[in-house]
Amino acid sequence: MSAELAIDVKGLTKRFGSKTAVDHVDIAVPKGEVWGFLGPNGSGKTTTIRMLCGLLTIDDGQGTCLGLDVRTQSEAIKRQVGYMTQQFSFWEDLSIRQNLEFVARVYQVQDPKKRVDGALKRLGLEQRQNQLAGALSGGWKQRMALAACMLHDPKLLLLDEPTAGVDPKARRDFWEQIHALSDTGLTVLVSTHYMDEAERCDRIVYILNGKLVTQGTVGDVVEKSGLITFVLEGDDVRKLLPELQDQPGVDYAGFFGAALHVSGHDRAALEKALARYRGMKGVTVQETPPNLEDVFIQLQEAAQ
Repeated sequence: MSAELAIDVKGLTKRFGSKTAVDHVDIAVPKGEVWGFLGPNGSGKTTTIRMLCGLLTIDDGQGTCLGLDVRTQSEAIKRQVGYMTQQFSFWEDLSIRQNLEFVARVYQVQDPKKRVDGALKRLGLEQRQNQLAGALSGGWKQRMALAACMLHDPKLLLLDEPTAGVDPKARRDFWEQIHALSDTGLTVLVSTHYMDEAERCDRIVYILNGKLVTQGTVGDVVEKSGLITFVLEGDDVRKLLPELQDQPGVDYAGFFGAALHVSGHDRAALEKALARYRGMKGVTVQETPPNLEDVFIQLQEAAQ
């Protein structure tokens, strides 16, 4: 891991009245890496991102973003960060080019026409530059929003669920663009609900009820969970779900496609719960390495 950090915050906290939305979160993201920020809706991801880029004041904690103090230099941070919101936030009755030229003027970039031309070319928007933003599909809106984020040459991208509602090909194309930008030295923190996207990140951070639960590479997070997972397959395995959910040693049981995943931390208890199904006609029981979704579902279930 690089010693130079783009984000280095400790104890980051935000309260809204009596509710603590983010509760003493520590994050240290090396420059040039792509980090995934995960957690269920309402877990505090958006609030954390908005504190990092200076849109929300910090109630407690300290640290730096791009070497600037997150408490006292928020205006300077804003000028060096590209922030992509969950919702499309551009003018739908203006064309792609008109939107980008307006954003370039807001950032007071030098030679805004040349900068917009470059952004259109980089993200494959040249042929669509005169289309109205409101007529674009989700994938093309996403590209336009990313182009707008890049107009002022930011050093850090904060992307808040940028691929929600976007088709799989557009999601794949988006991630290829993100990694291409990262290869140039850009740092990226992206929140997502998609496990396949999380697995594309250098490291992931999982936040739940405002608290940081786990972080590391995907392999680290899965290994640290201590989770043991078995897969049951067969024509009638769906009928087994209700009784399995109540068995001692079973922390979580649920379907992944046609297979039934059964997970827990106590191997002996889990083996005992599954013993009766091993000899059942038409049913196979096999241990499998837990995947990221197994781990996160179990973490969420445990917190309820």
